[in-house]
Amino acid sequence: MIDFEIPADLAELRDRTAAFIREQIIPLENGAPRDHHGPTEEFRLHLVGLARDAGLLVPHVSKEFGGLGLSHVGKALIFEESGYSMLGPVAMHIAAPDEGNMHLLEVVANADQKERFLRPVTSGQHRSMFMMTEPDGGAGSDPSMMKTRADEQADGSYRINGLKWLITSALGATVSIIMARTFDRNGTDVGATMFLTESDAPGIEIAEVLGTMDHNAVGGHAVIKLNDVHLPAESVLGEVGAGFRYAQVRLGPARLTHCMRWLGAARRCHDIAVDYARTRHAFGKPIGEHEGIGFQIADNLTDMQTSRLLIQHCAWVLDSGSQAREESSMAKLYVSEATSRVVDRCVQILGGRGITDRTVVRQVYEDIRAFRIYDGPSEVHRMAIARRALR
Repeated sequence: MIDFEIPADLAELRDRTAAFIREQIIPLENGAPRDHHGPTEEFRLHLVGLARDAGLLVPHVSKEFGGLGLSHVGKALIFEESGYSMLGPVAMHIAAPDEGNMHLLEVVANADQKERFLRPVTSGQHRSMFMMTEPDGGAGSDPSMMKTRADEQADGSYRINGLKWLITSALGATVSIIMARTFDRNGTDVGATMFLTESDAPGIEIAEVLGTMDHNAVGGHAVIKLNDVHLPAESVLGEVGAGFRYAQVRLGPARLTHCMRWLGAARRCHDIAVDYARTRHAFGKPIGEHEGIGFQIADNLTDMQTSRLLIQHCAWVLDSGSQAREESSMAKLYVSEATSRVVDRCVQILGGRGITDRTVVRQVYEDIRAFRIYDGPSEVHRMAIARRALR
C-alpha cells in the first residue's frame, strides 16, 4: 500500500522550493541572458548562487556531496516545483544531463572518481555530459548498434574512436562520460564500457553545435568526434563491459525526473491559461465558461493529476529497491504525451497570445516537443511494454 500522505519535512521543502521559484527565479525570466540554446554560463552560475543561498542546490545528491539526500518520492515533489519555471532546474542544478550523471556517479564511481569528477559537478561550478547517442548507423534507440569503440592497449589503457551526436551540455562541460563498445587486447568484443574523463582530454573535439527547436539546454546539443582519445585504465567507470547495465542505473530514474520537471512546466502553462480564461471575454461571458474552453481545462487537470500519480507510484517503486524498468517506461510514455497535450491545449486557450512571447507558454510548447523523443521515443517504450506483456 502506497502512503500518499506527504511528510511534514517534505511538505515544508516543497513549499520553500515553490516560494523560491516564484519569488526569485520567475522575475528573472524576462530578459534573461541567453545564447541560442539556453541560459548563458554566466547567468547559470548566478542562478546556481541563488539556489545555494536558499539551501536548494542539488537536493537529490547525498548530504556527503552537498545535497539533501532526497528519496525518489521527495524528488517527485521538489522537481515538479522546480519545473514551474524553465530556469528552476538550471538554478537548482537538477537539469539534464547533470542530474542523471550525478546519480550515476554516486552509484557507480569509486571514491577517487567521486572526488575528482562528482564533487566539482555537485558544487554547481561545473557541468557534465553523457556521450552515448550516435548518428545514423550507430547507437540511438537501439544501443546495440554502438559504433564507437575502445581498444585496450598492452599497458591496460584504452584508445577510443567514434562519433557522438545530440550530446547535451557539451559547450562548457568539464566532465565527460563516454560509452564505447570495448575490445580487449586480443581483439575480443567484451561489451560496452563507460569511461570517465575531463572534457578537454586530447582527442575530444566538438565538431558542431546543432540547431534544435528547444532552447533550455545550457551548452546546447553537439556532435562530438572522438579521435584516438587515450585514457588510462582508471578511467573505466565501474566494470569493463557493464556499460549497458549502468546505463539503466542512469536512464531509469532520469526518465522519471524528466517527467517531474515537465509536469511543473505544464502546470505553469495551465495556470496561465486558466487565468486568461477567467478574464478574456467572448460572446457575452468569460471564455472559460464556454464548454469548448472549459472542457480543455478539465482535460488538462485530468492529464496532470494522472501524470502526478503515475510519477509518485514509480518513485515509490524505486524507493522500494526495484529498478522499476516497466513502470519508468510507462511513466515516460504517458507523461511525455500527456504534458504535451496540456501545453498544446494552453496554446489553444490563449489563442493569439499563445503564439507570442507575452507568456512562457510558447517556449514550453517548443521545448516540450523533444520530450517525446529523448530518453526513448514513445514508440520504443510502447514496444518494450508490449514485449514484456507478451512474455
